[in-house]
Amino acid sequence: MSTSPRRRCDVLVVGVGGMGAAALAHLASRDRGLEVVGVEQDDVPSARGSSAGETRVIRKAYAEDPRYVPLLVRAYALWGELEARSGERLFERVGCLNLGPVDHAAIRGVRESVARHGLPHEVLDADAVRARFAVVPRAGDVGVFEQDAGFLRPSACTAAHARWAQSRGAELRTHARVTELDVRAASVVARLDDGAAIEADHAVVSAGPWLASAPALRGVARALRLAVGRQAQLWFEPAAPEAARPPKLPAFIHFTERGAFYGIPPDDAHPSPAVKVCRHHGGEATSADALDRALRPADEADVRRYVREHLPAADGPLVRSHVCMYTNTPDEHFVVGTLPGAPHVVVLGGFSGHGYKMASVVGEIAADLVVSGRSAFDLGMFSPARFA
Repeated sequence: MSTSPRRRCDVLVVGVGGMGAAALAHLASRDRGLEVVGVEQDDVPSARGSSAGETRVIRKAYAEDPRYVPLLVRAYALWGELEARSGERLFERVGCLNLGPVDHAAIRGVRESVARHGLPHEVLDADAVRARFAVVPRAGDVGVFEQDAGFLRPSACTAAHARWAQSRGAELRTHARVTELDVRAASVVARLDDGAAIEADHAVVSAGPWLASAPALRGVARALRLAVGRQAQLWFEPAAPEAARPPKLPAFIHFTERGAFYGIPPDDAHPSPAVKVCRHHGGEATSADALDRALRPADEADVRRYVREHLPAADGPLVRSHVCMYTNTPDEHFVVGTLPGAPHVVVLGGFSGHGYKMASVVGEIAADLVVSGRSAFDLGMFSPARFA
């Protein structure tokens, strides 16, 4: 049994994935000289968490709710700052096409977002979409195209946040699992699987899908009503390479009668560029440790049907796949805020399949909540107390 002394710090970050790495970086960079420790059960970046993978869509024309747009404006600025700091290309602006029936709730949401916030965009009927893009609409579909959108490289972004945090003095412990987290007193005590203990004045808990099921986190997650869904990501070799690249193929989200599908054009920074096409939501219920990470024939068949009907330029061989998770809340809005009854604990979770694009600003918000107890943004819709 370890006899390691208890480690004392100002802030403990539990889970250093996309959100946790951003929080670690923003906390470590505060002028107050905070002593910050991040604990991650895997590598950083991890191949097992919800932030794993090559690319994620980023957009401001937001179907989910216009109230996200101010956060996205700040997120864009922070991604730009991280690019400058890291010297890496993290954000590719290839545009994003939202496509679906004119009366679809998501299309109405996109149009409300762009109208309320004055976002530059184009509205295209089905014929205009068909003439301009490789995505094949259905009769009656309408497209909303946002040029100032595209995709992020999440693994590179998470690694850049972690390096920034460490350059400002943050301690990062990888391959360390929290076996007990006590938040009941005025401080937080975490016990690790190597027998070590860490005590902190504040904690940021950003454990992704493990927030829904890890025994050590039950005291934090008990009222959050989180549910984890299995999601498959697939990459296809283009059947028509020129048509399967920008500008003919931007990032896209297509709302169809079979549900929503999204895609991202090939990323030339990858050694084997391919078109990413995935179903958005609809995966079976699972848990972080019970997830079936093997691609099933039905996973490919489902997405292949969409590709053949709506994106024939990408209908080549399957190149690779990755199975990940969405951690969903009942209303599919985030959980970002202080824990009821424990204001020294900030919870980041329940990002419901659309959070990574905002990791940069969520990390800044977490640091603001720790340092001052408030944020410049209205976080009411994200309150951890709303499901109690």
